[in-house]
Amino acid sequence: METDKNIDLMNANKDEEVADEKTSKDYYFDSYSHFGIHEEMLKDEVRTLTYRKSIEQNSHLVKDKIVLDVGCGTGILSLFAAKSGASHVYAVDCSDIVDQARRIAADNGYADKITFFKGKMEDLELPSKVDVIISEWMGYALLYESMLNTVLRARDKYLNEGGILLPDRATIFLSGIEDEAYKADKIDWWGNVYGFDMTCMKQLVVREPLVDVVDKYQVVTRNEPIFDIDVATVTEDALSYDVPFTLLCRRNDYIHAHYVNVIELASSHSGYLTALVMHFDIEFSQCHKRVWFSTGAHSYYTHWKQTVFYLDQVLAVKDGEEIHGRLKCVPNERNHRDLNFELYIKFHAELKHDLIIAVVSVVLLHGTQLCLILLARSLKLVPVSICLSTDL
Repeated sequence: METDKNIDLMNANKDEEVADEKTSKDYYFDSYSHFGIHEEMLKDEVRTLTYRKSIEQNSHLVKDKIVLDVGCGTGILSLFAAKSGASHVYAVDCSDIVDQARRIAADNGYADKITFFKGKMEDLELPSKVDVIISEWMGYALLYESMLNTVLRARDKYLNEGGILLPDRATIFLSGIEDEAYKADKIDWWGNVYGFDMTCMKQLVVREPLVDVVDKYQVVTRNEPIFDIDVATVTEDALSYDVPFTLLCRRNDYIHAHYVNVIELASSHSGYLTALVMHFDIEFSQCHKRVWFSTGAHSYYTHWKQTVFYLDQVLAVKDGEEIHGRLKCVPNERNHRDLNFELYIKFHAELKHDLIIAVVSVVLLHGTQLCLILLARSLKLVPVSICLSTDL
């Protein structure tokens, strides 16, 4: 017994030495091995408590079942499943955090209930098929990083007939906002910095897209559902979408846009390109009672926050007016984890004159970049290309 303790101590010291040797460069290539990102996700109570509710309060879904946890991280979902009576759990993760997850499971008495696999889901061979797949696959704007593709491949290869997925439904929403305070505090402020004109800095500031918390009182349109996903049946090809939408304004206000200097379009109605906010809802429809959460501005905080595409100008709107458009989303050809968005917006003016305001293409790039290409399509205006950088 003493020898075993010494071995455990030696292994613990070795783990600490490896952790000490890791640098920011290591974490750049293996960001999910860093404890910080897992701390943020675990402390997201909307996320974590909803998953726990879907499993522990619906234990009949996992009791005596084989469960697969795709992208297990620290193993919290696997622990919920094991605690709720799963016969066995396969926990898969590609990052070094799986080594800590294995220790966490052992420290909590579930070493014999959870088997951990380190590697890409697509490259592994599990011992058997499974009855339940659980995964927290969502990213910014829902599909950023495309982890859902991995879940779908695991579903097609390992899920038994009649098996279930948790969660199994997702819906993307769009809305418009008014946010004058942000513009004054973050952009107009550069016009007078301790008595000096630093207006040129605005061009840098407006080029940074925002993933942040939107105040629910800033939303001036209804939340419009634009895309639904049934995880149990959807195919990878169907994750690309091209959908129309209509945003109904619910009060007289201005929809602000802080990021891009837009070409003003000649029209009888002084309209500009609108700003859009994207969020998503997640549902566990297999539960006895409805279990779900929202990442919208109207709901509680989540680490996904909201994805906001600000522009430089404002669109004056009135209660009852409608903003029409179409949103297209496809994987980036050079990197399937990136997303290309094309956004077409059409505003029906008060004088019944239709105005095609703009065509916007957005490239959501893995890790560091978000590019916006603005193509003004009215009165033969010249296309304008704009690239925005971000820390997404």
